[in-house]
Amino acid sequence: MNGLRALVLCLVIACAAVVAPAAAVPPGWSALPVPAATPPVTVFDLAARGPGEAWATGYEQAADGPRPMLYRWDGTAWARDTGFPGAGEPGLLGKVQFVGEEVWIFHDRRGTGEPLRRSAAGWSSGSRDGAQVLLRRDGNDWRDVPVPPGAVYGLHILAADDVWAAGATDSGAAVAHWDGQAWQQTVVDGFPRSAVGSVLAVSPTEVWAGGTAGFVGGPVGRPIPPLLVRWNGQAWNRVSVPADFGSVTSLTPTASGSLAWVSVVRSQRWGPPGSTPPLVPGPDFLAWNEGSFTEYGEPAVAGEGDSSMLRLTPVPGTATVWSTGRADGPEGTFAPRILRFG
Repeated sequence: MNGLRALVLCLVIACAAVVAPAAAVPPGWSALPVPAATPPVTVFDLAARGPGEAWATGYEQAADGPRPMLYRWDGTAWARDTGFPGAGEPGLLGKVQFVGEEVWIFHDRRGTGEPLRRSAAGWSSGSRDGAQVLLRRDGNDWRDVPVPPGAVYGLHILAADDVWAAGATDSGAAVAHWDGQAWQQTVVDGFPRSAVGSVLAVSPTEVWAGGTAGFVGGPVGRPIPPLLVRWNGQAWNRVSVPADFGSVTSLTPTASGSLAWVSVVRSQRWGPPGSTPPLVPGPDFLAWNEGSFTEYGEPAVAGEGDSSMLRLTPVPGTATVWSTGRADGPEGTFAPRILRFG
């Protein structure tokens, strides 16, 4: 009888083990295959309409210079698109954006900029005769807009009279606001060599900007600290990030417009005292939630190194985020890199 009870007990335990639910797999970043191209390759920008459609732009290298590169996501895989004008000619593809039902892509074709699709309104930045220019499309025409002092590296456009610009001046990293009439610029980090290249405006009392902090002295190639600052409606304040070195390259919002993700390229931090080497890898992605960061690293890709460029793009209506750019490839080349969270 005792033997029968033992047998029944073992069967119950075995059945419980079979039907026990599997542990939930925590969300993370994954690398997706990218169609082949001629190295070195750079994926420059990405725009997503939803889970089933996204476009990525960039360029590959040919014998006579760069060639434009266009990828399309259909919800399952990335495929290369070669049907646009000038696909086989020298040039490159830059900024891509959805405007209504259209996809608008900036095309540098043999040194001349042109849009592949047109829209009713939009902003574009670039250079003319060696000087930086800022253009705004108003109706059917483009017109110049005054440029803030220094250099502009990133824009966040909320309305025609509510534009934020991230950049740098001789005095340090700077953020400027356009009210439809003039720019008001503030230096957010006053050290030499500091700059911000990404800006995210959540509200009049919450604006974020990221880039690299300034430093004085040091050899060429010295690691540079990351810079993340926040406007609270009264002043700009520095926000601590869990990385001692690197560059904040991208800020992306939640569906409600608040800060969701921060990307940090070449992220490093000090290891334990006496460790060799003294620096250890830091987080590549930071998820912001209620005043603190959750750290994530990019996945390893066979035959490739870390990313040297990370640009974040949210997928509307979902918690999914894309990251595009390039990674260290074999023999000093670059490899295209497309990552996804969610």
